[in-house]
Amino acid sequence: MRLTALFLAGITLAACGDGPVAKSAEAASGTIERPGAIQSVNQPGERTFRDWYVVCNNANACYAFGHATEGTGWVRVAIPAGPDGKPEIVLGFWPETGAFTGVVTAQVTGTSVVAATDPVGDDAEYPVARVRAPQVEALIATMTQGEVMTLNAGGETVSISLSGAAASLLWIDERQGRLGTTTALIRKGDRSPSTVPPAPALPVVSPAAAVAQGRYGDQEGQALPTTIRDLPDVVQCRADTDFNPDLQAAIVSARLDADTVLWGVPCGAGAYNFSNAYFTTRPDGSNPRRLTFPSTGEPLDLLVNASYDPATRVIDAFDKGRGLGDCGTASSWTWTDRGFVLKTSSGMSDCNGVPSEYWPTFWVTR
Repeated sequence: MRLTALFLAGITLAACGDGPVAKSAEAASGTIERPGAIQSVNQPGERTFRDWYVVCNNANACYAFGHATEGTGWVRVAIPAGPDGKPEIVLGFWPETGAFTGVVTAQVTGTSVVAATDPVGDDAEYPVARVRAPQVEALIATMTQGEVMTLNAGGETVSISLSGAAASLLWIDERQGRLGTTTALIRKGDRSPSTVPPAPALPVVSPAAAVAQGRYGDQEGQALPTTIRDLPDVVQCRADTDFNPDLQAAIVSARLDADTVLWGVPCGAGAYNFSNAYFTTRPDGSNPRRLTFPSTGEPLDLLVNASYDPATRVIDAFDKGRGLGDCGTASSWTWTDRGFVLKTSSGMSDCNGVPSEYWPTFWVTR
């Protein structure tokens, strides 16, 4: 499984490296200081079928990905849970022009179906196109019969392997309870869509009330309290980053509530990733505590390319698998009355040019 290395085994970032930071695909949420507080929710899951990779998140929305046999290119079939869920197909690759300037086509070898697709956004950073809704069902049907899907844009082509596509879509049908219904992707039948189970209820994440930041925030000359600076973990972080005084000076602070201050300490950097360890103290610097952040598996003790927004009460982290940012992991946590709670998590282990907004989500909340 492609994301097994990311979400099951867990890859940790070396002190000065660029590797992904992520954990397992077992559902979890809770507070940073009580990482064992796990809610009972629907479990996300992932599978690999030959050249195709499929994920279903805790809302049971599912995503199946195929990738180019040569070069960079991809196809994603996505469908939300529930009787009203409709599949959508998006695709992407890099033409020499760097953008899709007109109609894109997707054709499966050995079939007569040619699905026209429309570019997504005139100013899209990545060339991405969406298959027009009336042609989605026909294209899915041919994908189970062919071996290769050919994408064409302005005379340029890229080939997508269909080995494992049928098994991936069948797994989605089974996971979402669509087998034998008129809404099934693969194994259709006469059963009514009303027999498809609804999407499970999502965890509710309510941010704590915003507080004035006062002297905290991204200010010049930020200094760590002595109680944080003298912690063994922080001493090690400072030693690991002594090659870069500017990085060491990038101390993060924020007031979380009347009694709690957040501190971020740089612990490593590479070409396109930097990592922070996070701590809390009281306003007078007492009661220092190292934070771990809940994930869909083991709690995380380092966040990569992270930033905290005191207005939304959210920390976002984006761990790039490479500089282009088309693979890695992305997660966010909300500060609540129970501490930091996992808000969202998504990831893509293979670097096939998939922009992060099209990565499969493992965890979603409301």
